[in-house]
Amino acid sequence: MRAFVFPGQGSQKVGMGADLAEASAAAREVFEEVDDALGQKLSVLMREGPEDQLTLTENAQPAIMANAIAVLRVLEKEGGISLADKGDYVAGHSLGEYTALCAAGAFSLADTARLLKLRGQAMQAAVPVGLGAMAVLLGADIDKAQALAEAAAENEVCTVANDNDPTQVVISGHKGAIERAIALVKEFGIKRGMALPVSAPFHCPLMQPAADAMAEALEKTPPGVLRLPLFANVTAAVVSDPAEVRRLLVEQVTGRVRWRESAIAMKAAGVERFVELGGKVLGPMISRSAEDVTVTSVVTMADIEALAKEL
Repeated sequence: MRAFVFPGQGSQKVGMGADLAEASAAAREVFEEVDDALGQKLSVLMREGPEDQLTLTENAQPAIMANAIAVLRVLEKEGGISLADKGDYVAGHSLGEYTALCAAGAFSLADTARLLKLRGQAMQAAVPVGLGAMAVLLGADIDKAQALAEAAAENEVCTVANDNDPTQVVISGHKGAIERAIALVKEFGIKRGMALPVSAPFHCPLMQPAADAMAEALEKTPPGVLRLPLFANVTAAVVSDPAEVRRLLVEQVTGRVRWRESAIAMKAAGVERFVELGGKVLGPMISRSAEDVTVTSVVTMADIEALAKEL
């Protein structure tokens, strides 16, 4: 069994998608459609930067999605591969969940771009700049991270945001609490804590205004029927009912991304082969979380051609 997975924020970089757009009309069409949907030249920002503009959450989220869907479209149109035929499940890390739903046909490309632009804006606006922070804990499992977050909170928000794999957990909350957590890592047997260069504290209760904004947006643009079931971030369980998908997307804004558990759950469901489209971030996390699985990361034209031959 095979799962197609889609990366989250942090995988953006200037130049992303440029080679693919040059090599394939199918990729160019994706970038043009996203530009039209957003009324901005996101493809130019992706190709040329500047990096500080691309890194802005409202740009990074649709850009990462567009890049991954471009890879998928080239695979489908030029490789003759149908995701619904070759896959059993989809999943995505945080914003990647929207990409996964687009890939599974629950959202159109234009709607996905607009929803992610809004999601990025709402997440940015939820907490004034400088008030929140996030940190990655290296050499930390979920129990150590949880204990550290509780100790550092001191009546502020400090929670586990992403349980990525058995060695890497991300925490999120008030800036002071995150700074205290970084200072305390050694006391909790954690190798290292590093502040992340993000503009807001994602996946924690401080994001409630953004969750409210997404609830409203998803009311107007609800997900449709999924061609492949999704493993959801907040439950690490399979979902295919559009109404349930919508509820979980709202919950996901403030909730934990249970990526490690999702990888284990997909393996338990029979997935032995994971294909990451549009990035090389999730593969290593999956390999560290689930035993005896094969992971392929597909980014370039050569990657796409190799995968098409194999599928």
